[in-house]
Amino acid sequence: MKKDIHPAYYPKSKVTCACGNAFSVGSTRESIETEICFKCHPFYTGKDRTLDKMGQIQKFKKRLAYRQTGLAAKRK
Repeated sequence: MKKDIHPAYYPKSKVTCACGNAFSVGSTRESIETEICFKCHPFYTGKDRTLDKMGQIQKFKKRLAYRQTGLAAKRK
C-alpha cells in the first residue's frame, strides 16, 4: 500500500447535534456537527407520525365502485 495517502483517523471524533446532544464515534474528521441525531429524531423517540394511507389498489377499487354505482343509477 502507498504511504501518506490515507486521511488521519480519529477514533474518538466528537459529534454534536443541534439539540445539544454530544457523543463520540470513529471518523476521519476531528469534529462533526449534525442537525438531527438519535436523541431527537422522531423515529427513535417514539413521536413518529404514521399516517394510514390507502394503497393504490384500494384507491382504484373505491373509484371503480363509485363509478359503477353512479353509472348504474344514471342508466335506470
